[in-house]
Amino acid sequence: MWAIASGLALQTMNAVMRLMALELHSLQAQFLRALFGLVVMLPIIALGMRRTGWRSFWPNNMAGQWIRGVAHTVATLLFFLALPHLPLADSTAINFTIPLFILMGAALFLGEKVTPARWLATLVGFGGVLVVLLPHLGGIGGGGYWSLVMLAAAPAFAASFLLAKVLTRRDRSSVLVVWQALTVSILSLPMALAVWEPPTLRQWSIFLLAGLLGSLAHYCINRAMEKVDISALQSVRFLDLIWSSVLGLLLFGNMPAPTALVGGAVIVVAVAAVARHEARASRPGS
Repeated sequence: MWAIASGLALQTMNAVMRLMALELHSLQAQFLRALFGLVVMLPIIALGMRRTGWRSFWPNNMAGQWIRGVAHTVATLLFFLALPHLPLADSTAINFTIPLFILMGAALFLGEKVTPARWLATLVGFGGVLVVLLPHLGGIGGGGYWSLVMLAAAPAFAASFLLAKVLTRRDRSSVLVVWQALTVSILSLPMALAVWEPPTLRQWSIFLLAGLLGSLAHYCINRAMEKVDISALQSVRFLDLIWSSVLGLLLFGNMPAPTALVGGAVIVVAVAAVARHEARASRPGS
């Protein structure tokens, strides 16, 4: 249930952020999403600083935090630029590729061993991406360019994740979360100011809601990982396509394309296969 709740919260956040990206410039929406992600953490930051002072959130690897901030800023920039131009279900399906890019990055840059089974699952996953993309690239329904922009966000998100894995060797996860929001807010601010429009009270409220939904999604997925293996969580990720399809239909009148559902299912199966293989390989005596 925690994994299902996480997916629903995340897809609801993406839906309300698509709404904001349609009303305001994507660059401004990106900045305000990062800013309110930081705002909702202020009570936790204040509590930590009261106990141990400002050092509780001061990183040991400051340069690494900023490098990751650049990677995450690029990722969210591409994501928000493409978000208003694609149906939610298509965006969700394309972003299912992030674990596949993480797998390749771990092999290329972290020296992790990648078995033939993992490479095969990765190839199958990218076959699913082609199922999602080909109708757009072929001119059916448009959006080919923005589909590629959304796809380009996936390796940037993967880079942010891999950098986080390296940074957790010296810093706590809470430090990474705070500095991700802080660095992305600072790096996004100049671009947002260039296109700034004063948000209405309703829009401010929606950005606050997005910040709360993002925090809720992270909390739920962390609770889920405490109870079950990551491999088991992958099997419920297809529900994210259901949530995004329903939200896209209700909020934007977008009927989910069959290719998005089929391609997304292929990607989820490939990611689940990789996760299950890793879970078995990590068991003692395997």
